[in-house]
Parts: sequence; C-alpha cells; structure tokens
Amino acid sequence: MSGVRLAWLRWSARRPDARAWGLMLPGTGWLLVFFMIPLLLMLVYSFMPKGMYGGVVAGFTFEHYLRFFDPLYLKILVTTVLYAAACTVLSLLMGYPVAYVISRAGPWKNLLVFLVIVPFWTSFLVRTYAMMFLLADEGLINKVLLALHLIEAPIAMLPSTSAVMAGLVYGFLPFMVLPIYGSLEKLDPSLLEAAEVLGAKPFARFMKIVLPLSMPGVVAGSLLVFIPALGSYLTSDLLGGAKTFMIGNLVQQQFMKANNWPFGSAASFVVMAVVLAAVFGFLRQRDNSEAGGL
Repeated sequence: MSGVRLAWLRWSARRPDARAWGLMLPGTGWLLVFFMIPLLLMLVYSFMPKGMYGGVVAGFTFEHYLRFFDPLYLKILVTTVLYAAACTVLSLLMGYPVAYVISRAGPWKNLLVFLVIVPFWTSFLVRTYAMMFLLADEGLINKVLLALHLIEAPIAMLPSTSAVMAGLVYGFLPFMVLPIYGSLEKLDPSLLEAAEVLGAKPFARFMKIVLPLSMPGVVAGSLLVFIPALGSYLTSDLLGGAKTFMIGNLVQQQFMKANNWPFGSAASFVVMAVVLAAVFGFLRQRDNSEAGGL
C-alpha cells in the first residue's frame, strides 16, 4: 500500500495544477481560433468542388489533389524543394563561421548578436525591396562597378534565379546563425584544450568535438531555414519575376487571382505533407544514428 501511495504522491507532484492550466488558456485559445480552425476550414475546402464563379459548393471530391500531381505542378514542387535546399546549404556554409566567431568574441559577443538580430527590426518586404535597389540595372552594385570601370554596361541581375537565391539567403540567414551560436556558446572550452594537449590538430578538433556538439543547432537552424524558404513567395515574385515560380506563388495565385480556393488548399496540404514527412524522416534517421553511436 505504501508503494501505491508513494507513486500517487509522485504523480500528484508532477501533475500541473489549475493555475498552470489557466496560464495555458490564452495561448491555446489564440492558436485554436487563428490557427487550427482556419487550417481545418482549408482542409474541408480542399475536398469540396469549386464554384462556377469561385469559392466552393457542397460536395466531396479528390479532384484537386489529383490535379496537383500533374507534371507541371510536380515540376514546380521539385524546383521549390531544390531552391529551399540550396538556400539551407548556403545559409549553413555562411552562417556557421559567423556563429563560431560570435561564440568566441568575448566582450564583443553581445554586440555581434545584436547586429545579427537587427534585420528583424524591419519587415521582410522592406528588406526584399532593398535587395531590388541593390541589384537593379541602376542599383548600387552596378553603379559601383561602373565607377570602378570594371564593367562597361550594367549587368542585368533582375529578374533572375540568382537574385531569388540571394534574397532567400539574405532573408533567412539569421535563422541559421542564432541556433548554431546557441549550441557553440554551451561548448566547454576545456574539451578543446584537452584535445590540443593530446595532440589533435585544429581540423581534427573541429570535426571530432566542435561539429558533433553543435549538431543540435545545425539541425534546428536548417529546419528554421528550409521550411519558411519552401513556402516563400514574396522573394521569388519580386526578384525572380516570371523566370522563377515557386509553390508559394502557385498557392498565392490560386487564392488571390484565380479564386480557386479548393485547389489552393489542396496544394497547401500536399506541401505540408511533404515537409512533415521530410522532417520526421530526418529526425528519425538522426535518432537512429545517435542510438547506433551509443
């Protein structure tokens, strides 16, 4: 009996009290009203026939999901995944050194973190327009190159796939730097000192100690960059024009121009399913690798 009572007392100690549940109500209610309910409405719309003049009519159909698997839309999806993956890789290659330097910056650490956060003070739209002013034919980059006599005529950088990639990396790079910095900040310097004493070269110390211990930040940063890059449409619309068409542009056009809400909803859920499958597959593979290493 004493064992049962002890187990009850332990469970009661861990159980959230009424005050804890009360603190959860505002956030839970907000997510329910402005996230879950609209999401469920989109799910219902994705299975309803399109009205003659837009909107939906009563009924049930898989037509919109089947339509998405047309080669045209599949090509857009594959292209978008490639763009998002390239953005993630470039952000990692550029963001990791920045995060490493910040974590070793001593008294300058807070200032450098502040500089990484500064872009968040302006809207994504404003930052994208700033990229347009830089890359335009009469923009700053072309003017500087002309003034230095490095080119004879302005370089046409807009619209282009390269401009879209530059805009994506510029917009999402801080999402890569901050998680990696958080992991590197927790790294115990004595581990590197011990490895150096044992004769490990700088590259070996990085590969055997720094990189493995910073992998949680790398994984978090990669997900934080890949997922929003996959759904981005503003950057490709402004910097890519008709040359670059991502899945976000397809969804935006179906809702705002074609007035085809059912197909736009179906496309959104297909992309969501692809993202969830990729994330869960990646996390499961990582957990299996860690378990195998143990």
